[in-house]
Amino acid sequence: MSEHETSLPDQKALEKEIGEYLTKKYGQKVKIISSGLLPMGQGEESEAGQPGIGGAADFHFDTTPEELIAYLDEYVVRQDEAKAILATKICTHFNRISYALARPKQARRSMGQIKSNVLLMGPTGVGKTFLIKLIARHLGVPFIKGDATKFSETGYVGGDVEDLVRDLVREANGDIERAQYGIIYLDEIDKIAASPFRIGADVSRTGVQRALLKPMEETEVELKVAHDPVSQIEAIEQYRATGKRERRLVNTKNILFIMSGAFAGLEDIIKKRVQQQSMGFESSVSSVKTAGRFLKQVKAEDLVEFGFESEFVGRLPVIAVLDELSEDDFYEILANPNSSIVVTKKQDFRVYGVNLQFEDAALQEIAKLAKLERTGARGLVSVMEKILLHYEKKLPSTSIRHLVVDVEMVRSPAVVLERLLANAEVQVEHRVRFEALQAAEFERLVGFILERMGNYLEDHQVLTTPKRLQLMAKESQDQDVDPREVCDAFIRLVQAIHGCEAEISEKCGIRIIFSEEAVDRLLAREPRTLETIQSSCAKILQAMEYGLRLMGQKKGVTQVVVPKEGVDTPERYINTLVGETFKIE
Repeated sequence: MSEHETSLPDQKALEKEIGEYLTKKYGQKVKIISSGLLPMGQGEESEAGQPGIGGAADFHFDTTPEELIAYLDEYVVRQDEAKAILATKICTHFNRISYALARPKQARRSMGQIKSNVLLMGPTGVGKTFLIKLIARHLGVPFIKGDATKFSETGYVGGDVEDLVRDLVREANGDIERAQYGIIYLDEIDKIAASPFRIGADVSRTGVQRALLKPMEETEVELKVAHDPVSQIEAIEQYRATGKRERRLVNTKNILFIMSGAFAGLEDIIKKRVQQQSMGFESSVSSVKTAGRFLKQVKAEDLVEFGFESEFVGRLPVIAVLDELSEDDFYEILANPNSSIVVTKKQDFRVYGVNLQFEDAALQEIAKLAKLERTGARGLVSVMEKILLHYEKKLPSTSIRHLVVDVEMVRSPAVVLERLLANAEVQVEHRVRFEALQAAEFERLVGFILERMGNYLEDHQVLTTPKRLQLMAKESQDQDVDPREVCDAFIRLVQAIHGCEAEISEKCGIRIIFSEEAVDRLLAREPRTLETIQSSCAKILQAMEYGLRLMGQKKGVTQVVVPKEGVDTPERYINTLVGETFKIE
C-alpha cells in the first residue's frame, strides 16, 4: 500500500471534515447525512479516461488552413499574417492528431512531440480573443478562456492553473477524451512576467509560469481536487455506488495552449536590440522604417528580458503579432454584414419593435470617434452606446418604429432626438430613408452571400440560385442573423429535402429528384423549419405515390425529376405525367 493511500481519511472523518467546511461557510442549514457505510476495498483504485463516445474514437479532423482562413476573413478585418499563422498551426495540430488516431496502435510512435502552442501579441481591441473564439466555434472543439492574472503557482492565492484543464472537461460536458483535444486560451499573459524591481518569490508571476510548464507540454491532471468539497462528495457517491476509488485523469498532451497579451514595454526592448545590431557601416538604421512594427521582430531573448523564464518561452514556439487597427479598419468592421456590433445594436432596438438602419457616412463618423477612444475595436461599442442610449430609452414608449442613424445624429444625438420626437414629418422622413437603406442592404447581403459563401454552399450540394440567395438574404436581414448561420440553416433544409427524395425513391422503386426550382419553392414556404420542409415533402410525395409506382413499372423510366409545378399542384402534375407516359401511340 502506498503512502498516499494510507494517508487518506476514512469515510466518517472525510464526511466530518466536509461537513465542518460547509457549516462554516453556509451555517447550520447545510449538513451531510450519510446513508450508510462505504465498502473499504483495498487496491481497487481505477483510472478513467479511456476512449468513449465523442472521444478519441470519434475524433476526425480534415480542415485545411486555407479553409479556416477563408472563414476568418468573413469576420475579421486585416490581420492577414496572424490569421495565416493561427490557421496553419492550429489545423496542423488537429490534423496531426486525427492522422495519428487513424493509424493502428502498433504503428503509432511513442516518441514525444512538440506542440505548436501559440503566443498572440498586439494592442488592446485588435481582435485577439475574437480570433480564437471564432476558430474554436468553427472547429467545434472544446474551448475555455482564462485570465492569467487570476492564477497562482500553488492555488492558495487566486486559482490553480490546473483548474483550466478541469474547466475544459466541464466545457466538454464531462467527456475527458473530447476535452483532451481542446483549446485553452489564456489572456493577459504579459501580466505574469516577472517584475525587475521585485525581491523574493513571486507566486503570482514567475510561479504561475512554472506551474504552466507541465500542462503546456504533457502532464496528467487529476479531476478530483483535495480542497474542493464538491469533488470529495462526488468521490464518496462514486465509491458508494461502485466500491472503487476512481481516478479521473486528463492528459494535456494534445491540448493546444494559446496565450495572448498587449505586452506594453516589449517594443522598447526589441527596439533597443535592433538599433544596437544596426550600428556599423554595413547596416542601416531601421528605427524609422520599422517604427510601430518592432513586435514582429520579437525573439526569445526579448521575452526573457521582458520577464519570462526561458523554459516558458520555449513552450510557445509560434508567435503571431496583430496590427493596430486604423480608422478605415474600424469602418470596415462596421460595414461588414457579419459585424456583431451593428447586428447587436439592431437586435437591441428590434426587441422593442423599432427598426434600425445606419447610413454609410454615419458608420464612417463612428469609426472616426472610436479611433479617438484609443481602446481598439472596443471603442466602437462605446461610441455606439453614447449615441443611441437615449433613443433606446425613449423610442419604445412612442409610436416611432423606424430610425435612421446619420452623421448629424452621431454628432448631436440629443438635438436630433428632440426634433424626431416633436415633428411627425421627420418621423415619416426616417421611414422613407429606412426603406431605401433596407433595400440597399438587401442587395449587399445577396452579393456577400454569393461572393463569400458561394463555394461553401456548393461544397454542401446547395446551389446558389437567384431565388435561394434572395431567401437567405431576407432571412439574415429580417432576423438580424449572421449570414453564415443562415447558410448553415439552408444546408440542413436542403439535406432534409434530399433525405425525403431518397426515402420515396426506395419506396416507389424509382429515383425521385426535385428540380432546383422545386427546391426553391419548398424553401420559400413559411415557417422555414425542418418540420415544415419534411411535412411538405411528405404530403407532396404521398399525393404522387401511386403514380410514381406506376412510373417505376414502365420500361426505360429510371427517374422522375419533379418540377416546381409538382410542388404547387402534385396531384395534377402526376396525373398529367402518368397520362403522357402511358398514352397509346
